[in-house]
This record gives sequence, C-alpha cells and structure tokens, in this order.
Amino acid sequence: MSVRKKTALALAAVTLTTGLATGAAPASASGQRAAVECGVRADGKLWCGNRVGAKGYEHRTYRSGVRGSLTSSFSWFVCWGPGDNHAGGNNIWYWTLLDNGQWGNVPAVDVHTPSDPWGNLRQC
Repeated sequence: MSVRKKTALALAAVTLTTGLATGAAPASASGQRAAVECGVRADGKLWCGNRVGAKGYEHRTYRSGVRGSLTSSFSWFVCWGPGDNHAGGNNIWYWTLLDNGQWGNVPAVDVHTPSDPWGNLRQC
C-alpha cells in the first residue's frame, strides 16, 4: 500500500473516531445536522433533543412558576407525568434538571420525542 493511501486511511480513521467521541452528528447535504438520538439510555434517563429556550415549570401546568429553561438543544429527562394539556396534543410533561441548576417540568411539546411518553422512561 502506498504512503498516500496509508495517510488517507489514517486521516479517515481519525476523523471518524473524533466525530464518534464528540457525539457530533453528520451534516446533511443542506448543511443541517442529522436528527439527534432520542431514547432511554442505560442510566435510565431519556436523552433527547429539545426546543432551545423551553421553560421548566414548578408543577405540570403553565399556571405554576417558571424555574428556568433549557438553553441547549439536547437534554436528559428522568421521568414523565401527566399534567395540563399543551400544544403537543397531550398532557405529558418531562422532569429534568434545567440549565440554571433548578429542577422543572417541561411540556412534551418542547421535547423532540416521536410520541409521548417516549420509550421505557419511568413515570413520576
């Protein structure tokens, strides 16, 4: 094998390994990131994409106090429970640690799950 081919293979391996280690999703032809995973991992948490700026509430109702928000587009949720209906067409809310360190309930409409409640996440 030529030095050129060996170098190309080595660079490809480093690029692939780096992308897997950082969790970077591959870019699509349009330059957008591919859909991020959404599932319950071995730690029992739901890891899923979410709406940036989604608010977390004290209770599972918009009438309760806002505890903070999700400033990232990928978060984890420890459990789900029923609450007020929301624009997602159901009454499912997910409990998580918000980006300001407070715990809060996020309406499922702001969590990018295929359906709600998603996976085998426990109810709380």
